[in-house]
Amino acid sequence: MQKIAIFTDSACDLTDAELNEYGIRFLPLQIIYKDNSYKDRVEISADEVYGNLEKEVPKTSLPTGTDIDALFLELKKEGYTHAIGVMISGGLSGTANSVKLMAEEHPEIETYIYDTKNLSISEGIMALKAAKMVKDGLSFEEIKEALPEEKKSVDTYYCLATLEYLIKGGRIGKVSGTIGQMLSIKPIIYVNEEGVYVTLDKARGTKQAYMKLVSILKENLERTKCKVYVMHGGAKKEAQDMVDRIKDLPGILSLEFRQISPALGVHTGRGLIGIAVERIFG
Repeated sequence: MQKIAIFTDSACDLTDAELNEYGIRFLPLQIIYKDNSYKDRVEISADEVYGNLEKEVPKTSLPTGTDIDALFLELKKEGYTHAIGVMISGGLSGTANSVKLMAEEHPEIETYIYDTKNLSISEGIMALKAAKMVKDGLSFEEIKEALPEEKKSVDTYYCLATLEYLIKGGRIGKVSGTIGQMLSIKPIIYVNEEGVYVTLDKARGTKQAYMKLVSILKENLERTKCKVYVMHGGAKKEAQDMVDRIKDLPGILSLEFRQISPALGVHTGRGLIGIAVERIFG
């Protein structure tokens, strides 16, 4: 009989309550300053990261080999025969590949590493879907086959207050970023099918950018009903304003807002607003 574990990484933006309810384990990414390193969400909060950005922009790194190894040892001890890792995009982080290599050191647990080619709550939604499938009694192979199809229903769109931190982190072209900064152009950023950041649209100024986010949401709602998440990076007031702006749109099945993880905040800086949709068909 299969005993299947679901795990993810700290970029998933699931709450502790959600992780606990569905028994999802998570591997913390690392946030590295000159004098110290911290485990994302475990040893440092998003507010602490934003508060220090003007003094020092830290680097981020993969979960430690020790943490990955400890996870598999824990799963083995608890009698798991199979594990599915739902991970941040391989186009943005080496986490999925690193965990896949470490999993090979534990052949007693059959492991599948699913690259969501996304991040934040889009990644988290996929982890929740996998965990719900386990609860529903689907087999390891059935879950593996279902995840790519389920991913088609999930997307997130972002507007950043500044491109500075994406540029510093090497996540966006420096030339286009510099021009955008000079012209106050706010790109609407999206993670494409290859799992990398691309510009979906552009707006002149923050107000227009928020209007475009709302328009994108409306386009999704015209197709089908959606669960909607407003994500923010150190911009709680703006996120709440966005919630108030969209809460009465027809077709929204549920609406909540939450802050992105500290490790993601390193690359976006304060002021990110994003809208994630989980399209519910049928």
